[in-house]
Amino acid sequence: MENNILDSVKSKASKWLDGNFDEETKKKVRYLLEHDENELVESFYRDMEFGTGGLRGIMGVGTNRMNIYTMGMATQGLCNYLKKQFQNREIKVAIAYDSRNNSRLFAETTARVFSDNDIKAYLFDSLRPTPELSFAIRHFGCQSGVVITASHNPKEYNGYKAYWDDGGQIIAPHDKNIIAEVQKITSVDEVKFYGPDKNIISIGEEIDRIYLEKIKTLSLSPDIIEKNNTLKIVYTPLHGSGVRLVPESLKKFGFINIHSVPEQNISDGNFPTVVSPNPEVSAALTLAIEKAKKIDADLVLATDPDADRVGIAVKNNQNEFILLNGNQTGAILFNYLISKWAEKGKLKGNEYIVKTIVTTELLADIAKKHNVEYYDVLTGFKYIADVILQNEGKKQFICGGEESYGYLAGEFVRDKDAVMSCSLIAEAAAAAKDRGNSLFDTLLDIYMEYGFYKESLMNIEKHGKSGAEEIAQMMEGYRKYPPKSVNNSEVVTIKDYQVLKETNLASCKQKNINLPKSNVLQFFLRDGSKISIRPSGTEPKIKFYFGVKEKLEKRDDYDKVNALLDMKIQNIITSLNLK
Repeated sequence: MENNILDSVKSKASKWLDGNFDEETKKKVRYLLEHDENELVESFYRDMEFGTGGLRGIMGVGTNRMNIYTMGMATQGLCNYLKKQFQNREIKVAIAYDSRNNSRLFAETTARVFSDNDIKAYLFDSLRPTPELSFAIRHFGCQSGVVITASHNPKEYNGYKAYWDDGGQIIAPHDKNIIAEVQKITSVDEVKFYGPDKNIISIGEEIDRIYLEKIKTLSLSPDIIEKNNTLKIVYTPLHGSGVRLVPESLKKFGFINIHSVPEQNISDGNFPTVVSPNPEVSAALTLAIEKAKKIDADLVLATDPDADRVGIAVKNNQNEFILLNGNQTGAILFNYLISKWAEKGKLKGNEYIVKTIVTTELLADIAKKHNVEYYDVLTGFKYIADVILQNEGKKQFICGGEESYGYLAGEFVRDKDAVMSCSLIAEAAAAAKDRGNSLFDTLLDIYMEYGFYKESLMNIEKHGKSGAEEIAQMMEGYRKYPPKSVNNSEVVTIKDYQVLKETNLASCKQKNINLPKSNVLQFFLRDGSKISIRPSGTEPKIKFYFGVKEKLEKRDDYDKVNALLDMKIQNIITSLNLK
């Protein structure tokens, strides 16, 4: 380890021994200084950055760790910005937190800082799903909100996510402006930590009731649920905040045969029964699927710790439980909602859906068939929320979603919502059962109508400074020398979100892309394949999203066409020299 780095870190850490820090923190810093140089460097070598989504990192002492001091400084910066934006009026915020270790402490600390800045804080009395925080912001007419969560990250992590007055995560220009205010806070001495109780209002079950009643209004088939209310559902919150509200919402919809995974109903930030509390990871659903096999369930639902994303498992035609990916679940949900809106005569011509650019084009095809407008947005649910905000009072939002297991219906929440998604997915399963089908049959029917779409994600990791340079060179290479064909299929369209241009290669015509700039490239092939390339914003990797398509003539051809699509993806990877 270089002496100058270590000396700088020791000097920085020593200030935590004399400053306005609690004794337990000082004790831990002293231990690092005396016994653990490696951890000392990791904890102090930089200041944790408040990014466009807030904070997320490993918990512990130090400037590069999640603790009450780094989080307090972030909150003070947010307070300062709110006071500039909403002068001469009462400012209100809502605060929620999940099951992670220290989440309640961080939430209470955040509330105290808001309170000491004369900002009224509505603090949930116990853990709640992130989407309910979005709902509460809108319900109370708040100017901002914060949820303490690190989503599906490992147990060592926690995070701090900030929201604006529409209930959506913060976007431009507020994101950069808040970051600037947070960066101005250079010492914990600038943080007002000791707000009075009078500015902190405890909220809880009364908001749950209103939130769940609003979700119930999204139900489109109460009669079908009544006939199929014994649909067997296994649900697991993976030790997180969906534990109470997801089953309550399912019951409100009319489902009476809901089975839990008792050992995962325990709200525990150590996530003792899983390696990762991530419903995208098959191992996370192991216990739920074991339970489902025992009781011959129809549907398995799993939500992440802050209950904004949902993973599902269904029985295939061999009666085996298989996990659906986020695109497949999205296709079932979107198809159900749009078809039901059409069936009920609710489509008046001003409805729309929203998806992210890396999400399956199948969702767009479903919308187009019903003459429903669709929007493509950059990766991140905050951009879906922004489209809803821009269209408020002008057009009718049906649903939105992204391939990473997040979905939303209705306009009363402005972030992905696994509570409502679980209920609507179960309703789609009941509707399928009413027709004598399973959700897997429904998916195959969608493929037969629109084409069998299959997606895959490939991450290539490049570590260190040289890795970052290599990723930049890869993006530059694809921009300067884009492939003319991939896997023997001609590239017909290129979308470059860095320069916001879409190029038709046949006509050489260009048109503008009306989105914020982002370092993303997309190649669309003549055979319907889509390749999206983007460097990760949070990790040392570059991501390749592949989407391919073939006809599915009949259900029995599923395995054959599925293998063909797998081969197609592998051939694209080979054609791009990625392996």
